[in-house]
Amino acid sequence: MREVAFIKQNKEKWLNFEKAIFGKRLKNPDELASLYIQLVNDLSYAQTYYPKSKTILYLNNLTARAFQKIYKTKREDSNKFIFFWKTEVPLIVYEHRRYVLYAFIIFLSFVAIGALSAAYDDSFVRLILGDAYVNKTLENIEAGDPVAVYKSGSNWGSFIGITLNNLYVGIISFIYGVFGGLGTVYVMLNNGIMVGAFQYFFQKEGVLWESARGIWIHGSMEIFAIVIEGAAGLMLGASILFPKTFSRLTSFKMGVKNGVKILISTFPFTIAAGFLEGYVTRYSNTMPNWLSVSIILFTLSLISFYYLIYPFIINKKIKKLHAII
Repeated sequence: MREVAFIKQNKEKWLNFEKAIFGKRLKNPDELASLYIQLVNDLSYAQTYYPKSKTILYLNNLTARAFQKIYKTKREDSNKFIFFWKTEVPLIVYEHRRYVLYAFIIFLSFVAIGALSAAYDDSFVRLILGDAYVNKTLENIEAGDPVAVYKSGSNWGSFIGITLNNLYVGIISFIYGVFGGLGTVYVMLNNGIMVGAFQYFFQKEGVLWESARGIWIHGSMEIFAIVIEGAAGLMLGASILFPKTFSRLTSFKMGVKNGVKILISTFPFTIAAGFLEGYVTRYSNTMPNWLSVSIILFTLSLISFYYLIYPFIINKKIKKLHAII
């Protein structure tokens, strides 16, 4: 059968299936599962006879989303809260993993630009961080405590203020994705250049290690979360610019829904980072190196596992279940 005839023959069925998934018209899992099997058969046929066709991408997308919906009805995942963290977010991250990669590339590029700019322009650090902050930090370095700035204010007050600010940055980074992703890139530019200039400043003063062992106690999760929030913003922008086979409005709604879920998933890490900054970082100069390094490695490993490794584990698990259905 020619591909055009194949599409014409099944187009109405696929569109109805789309409505069932995104319009939530089908509440009976058995009915949805029956249609799902038909869709898998169509996908297998297309992969066999039209291996380079865009029809395969369309059907792949439909089957993945259908499987998520069917899997969500399973008894063991009846607790929606557990399902959200254990399965739904990792699946969304896996499906949009290329945006996570883009976000890391973009952010690290801006970090490099910040560091290089600080290296070749002595006034750049003051331009980015402000004279008051630079002067105060220089005084702290002279006093032998490069990260003494984190000791200002009460533990509780610092924790609340820092956490609210970081949550605001993450939300803004996502919302600005509505401008085709450019707004999100702008937020990452500001933060990336600041991190690069900030770290080079300590390197230039010869206290990079002393500062890093303190700053990255909270910075590992804080900065990583900002990158993931940036990925959510890029997803939102892409949903507007590249709707694929969906209408632009439908694609945008999907982008908002999936992006918000990823954004929300970063909040516990952002709150944890705020807690560490308010209660632990201030004591970094008095704690042994092994303890500060252990905290940094643990926090970095935790958030890295959840966003970079666990989605692949869940996807592999679902593929096995997929073969059973």
